[in-house]
Amino acid sequence: MTKIIGTNLTNMPWQERKTEGPLPLWRFDQNPIIGRDGNKVSNSVFNSAIVPYKDGYAGVFRCDSRSISMDIFAGFSDDGIHWHIEDEPIRFEGDDPEILNREFRYDPRVILIDDKYYITWCNGYHGPTIGLGWTKDFKTFVQMENAFLPFNRNGVLFPRKINGEYMMLSRPSDNGHTPFGDIFISRSPDLTYWGKHRFVMGAEKGDYSAWQSTKIGPGPVPIETDEGWLIIYHGVITTCNGFVYRMGSALLDIDEPWKVLYRTRDYIMAPDVPYEQLGDVSNVVFPCATIQDSATGRIAIYYGAADTVTGIAFTTVDELVAYTKKNSF
Repeated sequence: MTKIIGTNLTNMPWQERKTEGPLPLWRFDQNPIIGRDGNKVSNSVFNSAIVPYKDGYAGVFRCDSRSISMDIFAGFSDDGIHWHIEDEPIRFEGDDPEILNREFRYDPRVILIDDKYYITWCNGYHGPTIGLGWTKDFKTFVQMENAFLPFNRNGVLFPRKINGEYMMLSRPSDNGHTPFGDIFISRSPDLTYWGKHRFVMGAEKGDYSAWQSTKIGPGPVPIETDEGWLIIYHGVITTCNGFVYRMGSALLDIDEPWKVLYRTRDYIMAPDVPYEQLGDVSNVVFPCATIQDSATGRIAIYYGAADTVTGIAFTTVDELVAYTKKNSF
């Protein structure tokens, strides 16, 4: 039995598995939970972040507009399924107007550390890099310094300090539709100055695990367990029809999380249903957030489908860890 280290979450979305299958994840039968018209200005709502907040949930949502500009919006929900997303994008406060100047913002993650909800996102500053900010109420937002130089995507904070340091996963990239990508970890004493960069794991070339042969990138905030940090990531293969995005999982060492203990050779979820296969960008499942209950081991994964809508998939920590170990490299 694997134990999630964290709090009990009695009101999380959940649905029991209805049919047996070979994969450790199963979809919510009311997917997609957020359509492309999630607010008054959106063309699509996907790759978004959710976190428990007060008696319900709050989130930061990627809503691409009908002019196909990319920005992030606050949202709230009583049950984690039915959402109200604000019609105006988040406006950050901060000390430096140059950092506040918006080029584009997308693919956020959110995590509570101490008394602040920290947000990371892909931030436009002479190309994509990792933006970092915080809020206490999802109404007032403060932007901090960008974590890294361009070009970088998929910045994901760990939910606590490790050996006295903040840590963040990311995927260095380029200024386009990056045809490469590996996961690295960086450390910081203060969430401003980042260094001690270490390689975590990379794309797998060849046929041994071809679904993740083009690039990989970190997904939701790592889940702390008594067997290590459980991470869910996306992997990409280049096919004759373009990129295809699937999900994988891995366990990282609890004290030195750049060390991979187990990593899935087989994917844990693929774009297999119409709302994942057809959309603005077809054949994409892209995980950005999880919520979990330490008492039951239940995990709900929020993911973007076909870069158009938002869905939920479910698993348990026992099932996902067992699958990760059994299918490990």
